[in-house]
Amino acid sequence: MAIVPQTFGRHVPIISDKHVDKEFGTGVLKISPGHDHNDYLLARKLGLPILNVMNKDGTLNEVAGLYSGLDRFEARKKLWAELEETGLAVKKEPHTLRVPRSQRGGEIIEPLVSKQWFVSMEPLAEKALQAVEKGELKIIPERFEKIYNHWLSNIKDWCISRQLWWGHRIPVWYIVGKDKEEDYIVARNADEALGKAHKKYGKDVEIYQDPDVLDTWFSSALWPFSTLGWPDLSAEDFKRFYPTTMLETGHDILFFWVARMVMMGIEFTGKAPFSYIYLHGLIRDSQGRKMSKTLGNVIDPLDTIKEFGTDALRFTVALGTAGQDLNLSTERLTSNKAFTNKLWNAGKFVLQNLPKEGDILAWENILSYKFDTGDSVLNLPLPERWVISKLHLLIESVSASYDKFFFGEVGRETYDFFWADFADWYIEASKGRLYNSGNDGNSVTFMAQAVLLYTFENILKVLHPFMPFVTEELWQALPNRKHALIVTPWPETQLPRCTSSIKKFENLQTLVRAIRNTRAEYSVEPAKRISASVVASNEVIEYIAEEKEVLALLSRLDLQNLHFMNSSPGNADQSVHLVAGEGLEAYLPLADMVDISAEVQRLSKRLVKMQKEYDGMLAKLNSPKFVEKAPEEVVRAVREKATEAEEKITLTKNRLEFLNSNVLVSK
Repeated sequence: MAIVPQTFGRHVPIISDKHVDKEFGTGVLKISPGHDHNDYLLARKLGLPILNVMNKDGTLNEVAGLYSGLDRFEARKKLWAELEETGLAVKKEPHTLRVPRSQRGGEIIEPLVSKQWFVSMEPLAEKALQAVEKGELKIIPERFEKIYNHWLSNIKDWCISRQLWWGHRIPVWYIVGKDKEEDYIVARNADEALGKAHKKYGKDVEIYQDPDVLDTWFSSALWPFSTLGWPDLSAEDFKRFYPTTMLETGHDILFFWVARMVMMGIEFTGKAPFSYIYLHGLIRDSQGRKMSKTLGNVIDPLDTIKEFGTDALRFTVALGTAGQDLNLSTERLTSNKAFTNKLWNAGKFVLQNLPKEGDILAWENILSYKFDTGDSVLNLPLPERWVISKLHLLIESVSASYDKFFFGEVGRETYDFFWADFADWYIEASKGRLYNSGNDGNSVTFMAQAVLLYTFENILKVLHPFMPFVTEELWQALPNRKHALIVTPWPETQLPRCTSSIKKFENLQTLVRAIRNTRAEYSVEPAKRISASVVASNEVIEYIAEEKEVLALLSRLDLQNLHFMNSSPGNADQSVHLVAGEGLEAYLPLADMVDISAEVQRLSKRLVKMQKEYDGMLAKLNSPKFVEKAPEEVVRAVREKATEAEEKITLTKNRLEFLNSNVLVSK
């Protein structure tokens, strides 16, 4: 036994335990079971007394003897001073330790043993583990099942008492004058408690309710069924909505809330409250840090909505992958605001190019087009076959992704189709049908209008779960709407598509891109139309030539001087040669694009300037003084610039050589 100083001779046993680190300090440690969690567990294991020396206001109680009534900090200073005075203090050393502090006020928190209500968790956890094991409950993504199983397999009893002002009051009443541990009543309300007390203790008994409230997570765990009329199992809401299909929540509360809902649901209703648990990632700031008031990096969704719009914010956060945190940046929000605007402008384009709702004949023609059979798709021109086929593939893919809860994939695929295919290509291609259809243009115009409307309608349907407001607004602005978009049926799957048409139109796109790039390279004015000769096999020429108006429109070509052939044209040596793909080439006469003499002069001046800059960089790099003394990143940057300059000089020289040869030919 050892005598505890300053306690009037209180004795404590000397024990050995692996809990103590022999290498730390003297290797001897006093334990305070009433004021330390680990010490409490050790005392319970060894049957040691558990003493509490502190009041809830931070002063010491009568158990502290000489120091009773003192504030905790004053008592600490006085105790050490007296140990030094009596010669019991051996030495004083600085030691850094983690001091627990209140998150809100910053006060030092003192662990204090007290009486609390607990729930025995093992029987509840066992049923919740079995629900996942049997496949009755599926966690998405699947990797979180390991975390769920680990927590529930190592669960401890749950303290559900909280000393807070707000919450569900613990439904326990005590008898005035009786031992709280022995005499208590559990009831639904005060009247029921008093009735029970009268039966057990007589009519003169007085009762009072436990002042504590239930842990918030305990109350939340009851939410799936307590909001639906439970314990009345015949309640309409309960019968209709319990259990539900899916819970969607953050991965950080898988144990705090989700697992507890599962345990409570099974315990009180016999069924898990949902079949699927979809865990989204946390929203972090642009640097990947968790949002906190301390860091000052909290992004207020209301402010974000004012600046970027609700749909843009929803779309941004919904693009995340299940279980993975999302860094929310201004760049992402700006990009998706632009996407929302693009969708709106596409809607305006479609609306402006549809007949008025009162034009019954026009609408009969448009609505006569159906795209649900193979023939109805195959009979369309190439651009229309392509966009309808791509749309049907999109519907198939996103429907499968929705079924698998791959929401991010749905958003990304729809974004790409709308922007890269529909807006950038089909809308542009349709302008030829809508504006330049000639004498027999009505049927072509109706067909283009039908394809535009059908494609745009289905884009709105697919995007609606992500962007409900802008899609609903656009949907209801379209003519002949009988129902709101939110109650409109989801698009059918297994719709016809023509994969060969997709490949053919991709060849056309490649050719257009090659011509556009060459125009940009030679700084051809956007409005200027140029000549072109397309060289390909008969098979390729057949479908490309069929859409020569579209090719001319998208590439800004002179339709009258657009030629299709099987071999190189006669002016090939005076033309820029493009290889768009295997078996598909084009020749663009140089004289059509630039004033050759002026371009030679411009490039010659540019070459002199580039050579001068390049020589200056080489001189730096050949100087040992610069290479040795300049910072490594500066030297590396100069090397990279020199390499880039060398490539540009080579390209410019090749261009000049080509232009000079054309000057000679033309002379």
